Amino acid sequence: MSTTINPDPSPGSLAFVPLEANPELMTSLLHKLGLSKALQIHDVYSITEPELLAFVPRPALALLLVFPISATYESARLAEDAGVKEYTGKGDDEPVLWYKQTIRNACGLMGLLHAVSNGPARGFIEEDTPLHRLLTASIPLPPAARSALLEKTPELATAHHEAAQQGATAAPDAQDDVDLHYVCFVKTEADGRLWELDGRRKGPIARGTLAPDEDVLSEKALLRGPLKFLERGGGDMRFSCVALAGALD
Repeated sequence: MSTTINPDPSPGSLAFVPLEANPELMTSLLHKLGLSKALQIHDVYSITEPELLAFVPRPALALLLVFPISATYESARLAEDAGVKEYTGKGDDEPVLWYKQTIRNACGLMGLLHAVSNGPARGFIEEDTPLHRLLTASIPLPPAARSALLEKTPELATAHHEAAQQGATAAPDAQDDVDLHYVCFVKTEADGRLWELDGRRKGPIARGTLAPDEDVLSEKALLRGPLKFLERGGGDMRFSCVALAGALD
């Protein structure tokens, strides 16, 4: 079957327990893998009410959106991806580092990896840590080889499994079919572009250019990113957001 029609990993693929959108859990996972404690994951209580956005330290370096994979969303994805070739980028000249998702129910982990591997957040990955080793090994590889690397990195699987078991709600089984998905938005430093990073797509997607003083929670970024998803929600309100930003402690 075409990966455009069904981009999900096959039923027999390696599977992870789905990761809850819990800031404490996600922060602990990233710190364990090697992200500096200068950064943490924060709840985003609203993307339409400025007074609630004000609770997130700025600039926000990445935004992770959890959304339902609805028929309306899938129609929009199919239409946009129809004329797009599969991404083959690799190396230091890539505008962003992107991972194709081949592990079932690992979209939360993919979102976190996209968040810390791009933009200013990359500079907060500490040396000689699992994240640093993964990043160094991933950069020269094409997408298929990167995905294989993720599957064969036991430190990643172990840390993810431990985190997934610590959620506030009972964790689903790794083999369960889950209709909620994570997408990550980051801003690149060199050119100010806003990127949508999703392992279910054919590659990274540029969503326009932000001004130097605009981050991923700016009005323009929200309009070009997560608010588009809410428009396609079809009445399903199972949306939530978390952001990567400076630590409060």
